[in-house]
Amino acid sequence: MSVTPKNIIPRKYAENAITTQYTATGVRCIIDKFTATNISASPVTLDVYLVASGGSATDANRVVKLRTLVPNESYTFPSVVGQILEAGGFIATNASAASALVLSASGREVA
Repeated sequence: MSVTPKNIIPRKYAENAITTQYTATGVRCIIDKFTATNISASPVTLDVYLVASGGSATDANRVVKLRTLVPNESYTFPSVVGQILEAGGFIATNASAASALVLSASGREVA
């Protein structure tokens, strides 16, 4: 068994549609950090989904619903940190405004 620390979501803008940000391809992933920073001048909301292999981003697997980040706020999501994605599972997000939130996440992939 190998454990590889990894930047699972390199810094990027969140899209304003449900978008897959990371998939645990052939590995199990332990999420160590998940952060969003609002770089806009207005409040922006974010939904986060942790989806099992073969599933889809729906209310049944939404772990964060409409978390509002005010301008210049950075937030580390405690409901995401420590979660485990089995092989084929994925993280999806949906922001209320495009290019307003910068996402990043790190974790450990276990093969």
